[in-house]
Amino acid sequence: MEQFTDPQKKDIKVLLKFAAVFCGARHGNRSEFPMKEDLAPLFRERINLCPECRALMEYALSKRRRCPLDPKPSCKHCHVQCYSRDFRAKMAEVMAFSGKRMILRGRLDYLWHYFF
Repeated sequence: MEQFTDPQKKDIKVLLKFAAVFCGARHGNRSEFPMKEDLAPLFRERINLCPECRALMEYALSKRRRCPLDPKPSCKHCHVQCYSRDFRAKMAEVMAFSGKRMILRGRLDYLWHYFF
């Protein structure tokens, strides 16, 4: 698959925002996350991540691009667990931390993503 589909782009946008919130609150030593050409138009602001979060997002993007399910369910409801155990635990930590933080900041659109 050469480019991301529209649903994939939406998922990736949410995922990178969650990672940016998590990394901003927990880590230092952040630098700009390079966007691929097909994702760059989605973001008005730059995404800054530490090396650990950058590796997690690169792994997540590669797995999201190769997902065979259509339509893709959220990972917590998926019967195909494509993430390794370590990455799955780290992603759950990022999503739980950032989801609560984003909802408390008034981003009620993420409330739907958090619960479903």
